[in-house]
Amino acid sequence: MKVRLEPRDECLGDGICADECPEVFEMDEDGLATVINDSPDESLREAVQNAADECPAEIIIIEE
Repeated sequence: MKVRLEPRDECLGDGICADECPEVFEMDEDGLATVINDSPDESLREAVQNAADECPAEIIIIEE
């Protein structure tokens, strides 16, 4: 699984992704989400999917 934010500049900065899966996402100094682990372990799939489902900007992309 590969994870990315596209387009990142559309992030609303609400932090849901970092709350749902801090192993993959964190908020940067500008208050925008960033991916800190773009190839997470399969055990994190559910948390990453939850983050994607809850993202109000719908910018979390999960690739196989």
